[in-house]
Amino acid sequence: MPVGGAGGPGDGAAEPGTVRPGGRTARVRAAVLEAAGDMLAEQGFHGLDLAEVARRAAVGKTTVYRRWGTVAGLVADLLTDMAEQSLPRSDTGSLEEDLLANARLVARTLSDPRQGPLFKAVIAAATCDARTAEALHRFYEVRVAEWAPCVQEAVERGELPGGTEASDVVRAVSAPLYYRLLTTDAPLDEAAARRAAGAAVAAARAGAFVRTP
Repeated sequence: MPVGGAGGPGDGAAEPGTVRPGGRTARVRAAVLEAAGDMLAEQGFHGLDLAEVARRAAVGKTTVYRRWGTVAGLVADLLTDMAEQSLPRSDTGSLEEDLLANARLVARTLSDPRQGPLFKAVIAAATCDARTAEALHRFYEVRVAEWAPCVQEAVERGELPGGTEASDVVRAVSAPLYYRLLTTDAPLDEAAARRAAGAAVAAARAGAFVRTP
């Protein structure tokens, strides 16, 4: 459900997510991001406090403030880490099976007791915080790019019309699952995953995602 240090805005330091740390720096980052993810899942974006994150992670407040600067900076780094840690795409040689694997992964993630509330919190925050929105967009760009080759290869095999926009097909798999998460209390189960993948495949074969001039 994605390193590096950054100070406050305008201090010339690297933005979170642009420098990959190692050793103790990596351990500090991992502890801080885990604490931040826990707090997001428990309390939402507006309950996220850098001092409390530092306490939970057993890290000095100065380190957290110097490195991430703001709550938005911390969330941006968390999303970067989540994108990098997400499972790689499946490659079964079948469009239906590849997209079903994607749907199952999305459903499993959003159903997770920690990851589901975390995503809800970040999505809610992105509606009112520009930096969080930018980080969320980058997260999904990474994930869509990971799975787009499934669709591109299907086009090459002749399973889909030429000119099919691969990224749109991948988004079409996830869209009904996120809508279900955010607007209902219905389970994100195997049936939901199969419907989402099947609908995306059917629409793609019908040419719904072919690029137009």
